[in-house]
Amino acid sequence: MIAVLAVVGMCGSGKSEASAHLAQKGLPRVHFGGITMEEVRRRGLLVSEANERMVREELRQRHGMAAYAILSLPKIRALVAEGRSVLIDGLYSDAELKVLQEEFPGQVFVLGVFTDKRLRYARLAARPARPLTPEEAASRDRMEVDHLEKAPPIALADAMVLNNGTVEELRAAVDAVVDPLIVAGELRVEKA
Repeated sequence: MIAVLAVVGMCGSGKSEASAHLAQKGLPRVHFGGITMEEVRRRGLLVSEANERMVREELRQRHGMAAYAILSLPKIRALVAEGRSVLIDGLYSDAELKVLQEEFPGQVFVLGVFTDKRLRYARLAARPARPLTPEEAASRDRMEVDHLEKAPPIALADAMVLNNGTVEELRAAVDAVVDPLIVAGELRVEKA
C-alpha cells in the first residue's frame, strides 16, 4: 500500500491543481503550504510573498529542513492508522521527503509536476489571490532551490507529468499515472 502520495513541483507548476484533482478521488489531503498561511494569518500579517518567505524560513530554523513533514506527522499518522492513503500537497525539501520515507518505508510515492519556466511565471503573474512578478517568481525559485532543498524531490520523483497545456490535460496526465495504482479504493504499487 502507498501510505503517502506526495505531489511536488516548482511554484506555479500546477501541483495544487493536481493535488485538488487527486483529492476528488477520495484521498485525504495534507497541505504543507497551509501551515505557512495559517501562521501568517495567526500573526496578523498581510499575505504576501515576503511574509510567507519569512514564516517559512522561521519554521525551518525552529524545526529544521524537515519542518513541514514533522509538523504534519501526527495528522498523517492518524490517517494511515485508519488504513488511508494520504495525499501530500506541497512537499518541498529533501529532508521532508526523507522523514516521510523513514516513517513509511517503501510506502511513499512522489509525483512530480513540471511546467516550463516561462509558462509558470505567466501563470504566477495571473494568479488572482497572490500574483507574483517575474522578478518575485525568479527570486522565489532561486531561494527554494538554494535554501529549501526543493530540487531533489522533484528530480527523484517516481513519476513526472508535464503541465504545459490545459487543466484538463493536466488532470488526464495525473490520471494516467495514478489510476493504475488504485486498487479497491487504495493506492498500491510495488516500489523499486
